[in-house]
Amino acid sequence: MGARIFCVANQKGGVGKTTTTVNLAAGLAKVGQRVLMIDLDPQGNATMGSGVDKRKLEFTVYDVLLESASIAEARVTSQKLIDGGCSYDILGANRELAGAEVELVDIERREKRLKLAIEAVTADYDFVLIDCPPSLSMLTLNGLCCAHGVIVPMQCEYFALEGLTDLVNTIKQVHANLNKDLAIIGLLRVMFDPRITLQQQVSDQLKQHFGEKVFNTVIPRNVRLAEAPSYGLPGVVFDPSSKGAQAFVAFAEEMVQRIKAM
Repeated sequence: MGARIFCVANQKGGVGKTTTTVNLAAGLAKVGQRVLMIDLDPQGNATMGSGVDKRKLEFTVYDVLLESASIAEARVTSQKLIDGGCSYDILGANRELAGAEVELVDIERREKRLKLAIEAVTADYDFVLIDCPPSLSMLTLNGLCCAHGVIVPMQCEYFALEGLTDLVNTIKQVHANLNKDLAIIGLLRVMFDPRITLQQQVSDQLKQHFGEKVFNTVIPRNVRLAEAPSYGLPGVVFDPSSKGAQAFVAFAEEMVQRIKAM
């Protein structure tokens, strides 16, 4: 079967993509899955949030895309995650990655670079999670071209629905032209506050419109999740007893069940 590959994507910024990626990775590791987390954002937040110093990396996803290193050579683990009992492998990113866009422009099959690299290691993992930048760039396209599906974290507010329309159109185009396997696996409601009427209304609208595609798990707005990155840890490791961490472990379990059903 090999690894199931998922992009965490949303063209709207600040919706919790990186928080979702690192906490889902930690949650999946906690429930016994073998996970590779790929940071495709030049900001390198998912790398730092997984306990890895992006400035000290020998190889990054940049080297993998330009074929000067393989994933097996570039992946690292974090002692912090091992100590926390939620260890996953990390293919990190740093500012260098911003230059990859320009360097990939003239290369043959440039949108398939990541796909080819992942094929060499799929037997090592159950899940590969890709944290995509908030724009539709060559980097995001590389992620979408190798993924089996897209997990869309979204806040339940009016503008989020607008951003979702753009993303759905993008996924349709990639599906039609570059990757026949690509589909939306599910929408994850994040930073959810049930006391806000509008959030409840948007949540109901999502359920009506997307039905089964909306994950049952809801990630609440949670201070401990927000604090965790400053300690270089996913919330699941930083404070396992917090509501946010427990929600992400529940989400990891739901993800495993959903994959079995696919």
